[in-house]
Amino acid sequence: MSWDASVQAVAVLEEPTRRRLYEYVVGRPEPVSRDDAASALGIPRTTAAFHLDRLTEEGLLDTCYERRTGRTGPGAGRPAKLYHRSDREIEISLPERQYAVAGQLLAAAIQDAESTGVTPREAVNRRADEYGEMLGRTARDRATDGQADAVDEDDLLVRVLEDLGFEPRADADGIALGNCPFRRLARDHPQLVCGMNLHLVAGLLTSLDAGLRAELAPTPGHCCVRLVKSQRG
Repeated sequence: MSWDASVQAVAVLEEPTRRRLYEYVVGRPEPVSRDDAASALGIPRTTAAFHLDRLTEEGLLDTCYERRTGRTGPGAGRPAKLYHRSDREIEISLPERQYAVAGQLLAAAIQDAESTGVTPREAVNRRADEYGEMLGRTARDRATDGQADAVDEDDLLVRVLEDLGFEPRADADGIALGNCPFRRLARDHPQLVCGMNLHLVAGLLTSLDAGLRAELAPTPGHCCVRLVKSQRG
């Protein structure tokens, strides 16, 4: 989900009745009907239906249809609309963090290290490189889809860095990264996580020809990685 969509999805829970309905649905072992929810909360069925459908629109709940009587065939009646927790995960953090990304990279790296015999750090760095390259390729493919004109890869780079939560800030020497998406991990395991950051950004630069290179440049209040202008001969 985009940042705006995630904020909107969480914001709908501010309404007290809607929040109580969400808590009721996710606390039940089976999908619930509008009648179930209305009866449990002591509210009109139309009110329950309105809020349940709003929660579904925002991706917090999903729906399915079942005949609650167990009957089938003619005369069995229409299936009831039932609500249950959505599989969609919604995360919001300020400043933005990407701990799920770190977890995926580290878990995959452990599997690689066990199966290939490389060191865990080498596996983490390789996975980060590949992830960065994939992000760059995906961004470029989306930007060029159906377009004959060349895309501005500098602009694409900034957008990908923004989506990752790095808060890129252009200056005379290149791009400073104002936020570390893995800050808590980097604080406790700086060598491992800063190396992962470096390879992720380097992989991104491999896919996007922005005339920059990534280097470690730890600075208070910033990510440990900085993008500097490449020397082109």
